[in-house]
Amino acid sequence: MLWWQNLPFFSIMLCIFSAAVCSVLPRRAARVWAPSVTGIILVMSVLLTAQVRSCGNSFVFTMGHFPAPWGNEIRAGLLEAVAACVFFAIMLLSVIAGGEHLSEDIMPDKQNLYCVTLCLAGAALLVMIYTNDLFTAYVFLEIMTLGACSLIMAQSRGRTLLAATRYMILNLLGSGLFLMGLVLMYGITGHLLMEPLREYIDTVLLKDGLSAPFCMSVALMSTGLAVKSGLFPFHTWLPDSYTYGTPSSAAILSSLVCKGYIFLLIKIFLRVIGMETVRRTGICNVLFVLGAGGILMGSLTAIQQKDIRRMISFSSVAQIGYIYMGIGLGSELGMIGAIFQIFAHGVAKSMLFLSAAGLSRVSGGSGLFHDLRGAGYRCPAAGAAFTVGAFSMTGIPFFGGFIVKVLLSEAAMLAGTFRMTAALLLLAVSAVLNTLYFLKTVITLYRAQDEPAAQGAHVSSAFKWGMCCFIALNMTLGIFSQPVVTAIRMGLSMFD
Repeated sequence: MLWWQNLPFFSIMLCIFSAAVCSVLPRRAARVWAPSVTGIILVMSVLLTAQVRSCGNSFVFTMGHFPAPWGNEIRAGLLEAVAACVFFAIMLLSVIAGGEHLSEDIMPDKQNLYCVTLCLAGAALLVMIYTNDLFTAYVFLEIMTLGACSLIMAQSRGRTLLAATRYMILNLLGSGLFLMGLVLMYGITGHLLMEPLREYIDTVLLKDGLSAPFCMSVALMSTGLAVKSGLFPFHTWLPDSYTYGTPSSAAILSSLVCKGYIFLLIKIFLRVIGMETVRRTGICNVLFVLGAGGILMGSLTAIQQKDIRRMISFSSVAQIGYIYMGIGLGSELGMIGAIFQIFAHGVAKSMLFLSAAGLSRVSGGSGLFHDLRGAGYRCPAAGAAFTVGAFSMTGIPFFGGFIVKVLLSEAAMLAGTFRMTAALLLLAVSAVLNTLYFLKTVITLYRAQDEPAAQGAHVSSAFKWGMCCFIALNMTLGIFSQPVVTAIRMGLSMFD
């Protein structure tokens, strides 16, 4: 094998090894080690992206050189490499920008465990990106669930523990549904690796038409991952989990954990089942309707919130709805729009949660809108970052969210009459609703406050640099979107 084809395997193993190392390092050393490893994996992912793009083909890394069905495999193409780059760039910036909150919000004796959890979550995310084996994907789904729950309850407060409990219950329900679907699929096909599964489905299973057990298997796996990613109406765990965790935890949960589950679902649809077969099962229709419901419900509920963190949390429900609506369109362009939304929303949502924490910090620790008046002046870096994130979510040109709406609109124009009308109407209505609550918040941040601001509050230089990098990354997705769209299209072509 070529040297760069080992990069996915070593990225996963480096995360797992670093989790063990962080458990025994001194507290300060662990807080340096975890982001350092994230940066190293980001560099490795960039190298992998360049090599795969130059090669023009995906490749399979066989663990221990054992063939199927005993062996385990890693598969990497251009889409997987780009996803790893974007996800670990977000993780690195989230940990750096939220570093000062970790030392204040988490007890010193638990900071090592927080670093362990970050590394394990990174390993689970990489496995969901690269794995070629569905059972391995399930194992690391459970690791991701435990890691995410630990990220939520790191503060050990009453509301945080309640949020973590709700998260654990609903996500274990999602894991159980996914496992039942996986067991049913294995019983039908006798395979767990993605390529043998696709070959069996195409050559044997579809000869006599779709069977009821096969459709049930697809429905169970789809529902399980929809629950875990917070799709409406399975989103009830999401607002409290994002609101009461640390800023870094909220950024990672909203931008990476949920997106990892959706990325795995896209891989199952395209590489295991085939999009044409997925459309025949009717799952696309269900996802389209639920995505539409999430867009409307999330936006309408976000308008009613009086706390900036809860407003951003309910906005995530709407933005996840965009992703599932793109998948539900059942076309290549819809899938490209959904994947671009995964990237654009990941960058913007991390920036919004972290900037909200900075704005709250200079406003006496309050997240209520009436206390945030003038916060954009008191913390210019956080104010600018929140404004850019709001513009992206609203769909203003030159920002990442605008490209998503363009791609989904183009995909809707190629769909049937009903879906075209429904999707275009939803995009128009959601743009108005997003403008109502996001731009209202931006105006509040730059509105003169009624009372003098709390004295002595400040943010660190790391926070300011992190916000600047997030702004640059968001505008890069908006202005230089074509190379990203081309890479997504090339990556999808490597799935076949």
